Amino acid sequence: MNVNRLKDLREDMDLLQKDIAKVINVTQQQYSMYELGIRLIPIDKLDKLADFYGTNTDYLLGRTNVKTPYPAIKKDKTKVNN
Repeated sequence: MNVNRLKDLREDMDLLQKDIAKVINVTQQQYSMYELGIRLIPIDKLDKLADFYGTNTDYLLGRTNVKTPYPAIKKDKTKVNN
């Protein structure tokens, strides 16, 4: 996890840790541990952060430098899953 990206994104929006903690429904202390790299971010919280920042989870994880979110996958309702 690229913890600097979490802090940079938050600070770019002039937000406090407590503001982001509210967005992902955790305490400020929990969020601080995510930002410091002490605790891993659960997938559901990572997904909410990506949506909030308008980016993708790979960017937050440091797997890419491309910030743009991935296009949504359209589900074909005419196909039956086996």
